[in-house]
Amino acid sequence: MTAPSAPAPRTPVAARLTGYRPYALAAFRFVTGLLFACHGAASLFGVLGGAGGTGATAQAGAWPSWYAAVIQLAGGVLVALGLFTRTSALIASGSMAYAYFVVHQPEALWPMQNGGELSALFCWTLLLLVFTGPGALAVDGLLTARRGTGTATATAREERPVTATA
Repeated sequence: MTAPSAPAPRTPVAARLTGYRPYALAAFRFVTGLLFACHGAASLFGVLGGAGGTGATAQAGAWPSWYAAVIQLAGGVLVALGLFTRTSALIASGSMAYAYFVVHQPEALWPMQNGGELSALFCWTLLLLVFTGPGALAVDGLLTARRGTGTATATAREERPVTATA
C-alpha cells in the first residue's frame, strides 16, 4: 500500500505556483519565526507592549513564563533564520501545546473562550514546519551544501513520496 502523493498540477497556473513552493514556505517560516521571536522579546524585555500588552516583563527564572519567553525568542530566531529548523520548531511547538493545555484550556474548552488562540495557532504552525522543513533560503540549506551533500540531494530526499508496506 502506498500513501498518496501530491497530484501533478493540472493547470499552467498551478504548475507555475508549484515552482514557487519553496520560497512561499521560506516566507511562511520567516514570518512565523519573527512573530514568535517578537512574542518572546516582549515578555523578556518589555518591548512591543511587554508581556500580555501590559509593558511588564516576565520575572527572571519564573516558571513557566520566563522559560516560555526564552524558548519563544531563541526558537523564533532559529526558525526565522532556518537554522536547526525542525528541532527548533518541535521544541517551540511543544512549548505552545504546554501553554495551551496548562494555562488556557483549564479556563474554558474552546480557544475563543479561554484566550488560547495564539498558543494553538503557534503550536500547529510550528508543528507544520517540523514536517515541511525550512523551504528555500534557510541556513540549514547552506550548512547542507557546505558538508558536500548538496541542497538538490537534500530537497529530493525531502520531497520523495512516502510509501508504506503491509
